[in-house]
Amino acid sequence: MHVQRRRRMVIVTVIVGAFILALLITVGVYGLLRGPASARTDSPTASATSASVSPSIGQPRALPATTSAATFGHSVALTLFRWDTRGSMGPSDWAQALVEVADPEEAAGLASDVRAYMPSSEQWEQLKLYGTRQWLTIDSAEIPKAWAAAVAQAAPGQLPPGATAYTISGVRHREGIWDDEVIATSSDVRFTVFLACPRAGECRLLRLSRLNEPLE
Repeated sequence: MHVQRRRRMVIVTVIVGAFILALLITVGVYGLLRGPASARTDSPTASATSASVSPSIGQPRALPATTSAATFGHSVALTLFRWDTRGSMGPSDWAQALVEVADPEEAAGLASDVRAYMPSSEQWEQLKLYGTRQWLTIDSAEIPKAWAAAVAQAAPGQLPPGATAYTISGVRHREGIWDDEVIATSSDVRFTVFLACPRAGECRLLRLSRLNEPLE
């Protein structure tokens, strides 16, 4: 009788341990898809659906040349959040499209800004295990009220010709595969794109605010 009771206890312990392990693994995968938490970001929503035909593997694309500040700002925002771990490209390859449209005097600072939005190499390898891809849907793009004050206070020649700013509000989406199911997460994001569109030339990218710390 005593032996049977001990056997039951061992079996129960094994089952509970396996459940906890499965739960931890699932939470870990969700965390990778969710991305880093932010105090200023609304709680993300997640959903799991049966796996279907996966979208084609994305590839980095050059930003189209334009003299329209609004068009350029939208393109920058979409490119900043668009990446796909399923191909052979790494985070630096996806970031390169933005660095290529940088204003020469701001290129070094911009490269640092873009890296802050991208997963690290270690994070990328983990996300790649689940075929994670990311994209952005834009809800609004507006010139922040504080920009007029910034222009008024700038010293002569401090801002390049045609400089302006757009604060972008939108939703960041991530999607990956876990246990043959599509796991999708989303979270609200806000940030500011600083750019310059001179009358006689194409728009160039100046800097980016920190994620969820936009110019209001």
